[in-house]
Amino acid sequence: LLCLCLAGVLLAPGCRGAQGRFAYKLLHDLFANYSSALRPVEDTDRALNVTLQVTLSQIIDMDERNQVLTSYLWVRLAWLDAHLTWDKDDYSGIDSIRIPSSYVWRPDIILYNNADEHFGGSMETNVVLRSDGHIMWDSPAITKSSCKVDVSYFPFDGQRCRLTFGSWTYNGNQIDLRNRLDTGDLTDFVENVEWEVLGMPATRNVITYGCCSEPYPDVTYTLLLRRRASFYIFNLLLPCIMVSFLAPLSFYLPADSGEKVSLGVTVLLALTVFQLLVAESMPPSESVPLIGKYYIATMTMITASTALTIFIMNVHHCGPGARPVPPWARRLILYHMARLCCVYEVGESCKSPQRALGGQGSGRDAGGPWESPREGEVGAEAVVCPWDHCLCHHDALLRNVSYIAGCFRRHRANQRRTGEWKKVAKVMDRFFMWIFFLMVFLMSVLVLGNAA
Repeated sequence: LLCLCLAGVLLAPGCRGAQGRFAYKLLHDLFANYSSALRPVEDTDRALNVTLQVTLSQIIDMDERNQVLTSYLWVRLAWLDAHLTWDKDDYSGIDSIRIPSSYVWRPDIILYNNADEHFGGSMETNVVLRSDGHIMWDSPAITKSSCKVDVSYFPFDGQRCRLTFGSWTYNGNQIDLRNRLDTGDLTDFVENVEWEVLGMPATRNVITYGCCSEPYPDVTYTLLLRRRASFYIFNLLLPCIMVSFLAPLSFYLPADSGEKVSLGVTVLLALTVFQLLVAESMPPSESVPLIGKYYIATMTMITASTALTIFIMNVHHCGPGARPVPPWARRLILYHMARLCCVYEVGESCKSPQRALGGQGSGRDAGGPWESPREGEVGAEAVVCPWDHCLCHHDALLRNVSYIAGCFRRHRANQRRTGEWKKVAKVMDRFFMWIFFLMVFLMSVLVLGNAA
């Protein structure tokens, strides 16, 4: 039965028990005089080759404010232990065994840019020991690594996070650390809802630090990430764009409504809330994110529009005691800008011929507060009537009628002057409304263009 077990022909329970006894004997023979404290090489002047392979399983969290990447990795280390070899024919053909990793010597490979406050290492898993002395150690690890976050194009940004592995005490003359593949393994990666992994190239570096003259090799995996911007577009960018397009409509509101300034202030407060939401998640660095620049530009524009609204409301509410509209303002605003902005009175249209400039102020209706009541007598002289039967020649009645006519002309002149100032305010409202609409459109296009 023992011969059949050694030949591998019959797999009976007795055979499996014999292999168990051989495995126990093998473990006892290997570690009888073995020490896990010394580097397992026959020649101490030669470096021990250690290969590293990292598999990215999951991105747990990316803390942009603290610049810390939390990831779940599978770390595989392989090396040759010259003191743990055996002839498999002497132990019932056993080619490999799995033993606790604490039994053998292990290279002190750590994550150089570790940002974990507890500094936790890999899990104490078993190692696979082969008969030729090759050891393979697979261990999962949840790592927190420091990552320089650049949020200049947030939320359309990409990040490059480095994971640098190397020995802490052994230099390059003692351990020659190399990467097994030119890239990290992403076959078992669990997709992240916020970040898209573009690649994970690996490079080997040999660095001589200032403290020591010996070279220290390390393997650096560069994790290329790109943010999935859909969440931020629908929750931060689109509301800001819609609120920004709402702000110029404050110029379209009637001045007598009393809501022009309150609309601008409300929009400004809404953008301030969005700005605070972005600032809470971003690191306090000098680089302002792209969406933050858009918020600042929009808030500046709304502040300017609110100030202009206050100025235009003062123009609209010019009273009867105001000066007449200057000729240059009448020509520039009431003629050219009114036609450009399509501002017209009731019954007119943009294509209707405009009345002559100053036509409303010509003729006998152009009287003002300085007019003399005696000007009404000009029309009375054209009436010829007998001296005895006409009452128009009574001086008292004539003066009263002239005074009433002068008051009426002054009232019409004041109304006309007030109406001109209101039209000036209306034309300026429409002009600035289109200007600010154009500014909001250009800022939105610039933001999307920079993101692309």
